[in-house]
Amino acid sequence: MPIQQSEVLYTAVATAENGRDGRVATDDGKLDVVVNPPKEMGGTGAGTNPEQLFAAGYSACFQGALGVVARQEGADITGSTVTAKVGIGKNDDGFGIMVEISAEIPAVDAATARSLVEKAHQVCPYSKATRGDITVTLA
Repeated sequence: MPIQQSEVLYTAVATAENGRDGRVATDDGKLDVVVNPPKEMGGTGAGTNPEQLFAAGYSACFQGALGVVARQEGADITGSTVTAKVGIGKNDDGFGIMVEISAEIPAVDAATARSLVEKAHQVCPYSKATRGDITVTLA
């Protein structure tokens, strides 16, 4: 269920110049980066790219969701990490992306880790936003 405007707690604002070959910055100045297509897509690879930025945001958000789930379950996720791999490629409509999420949770057994990751995928706002639109694999 979508949130209503009155329920918004924070709004991030970023502006891009020249799309994939330019610059993107937030209105508060905390993020200001050069973006360039990666070499694999014919670019210089000199700056970051939207896929890296998406992977960074998704992995941080998912780690937060993992923390929420772990607290609810009474699980120890000390030392855990979440990695998001965002791939881009051609599809019938031009280009599309896919994501692979993996988590290392050393303080729990494999079955518990898998359960926590699956539950985090249900509550993570990035997972909710992409559900049904892109392929997201839990590794």
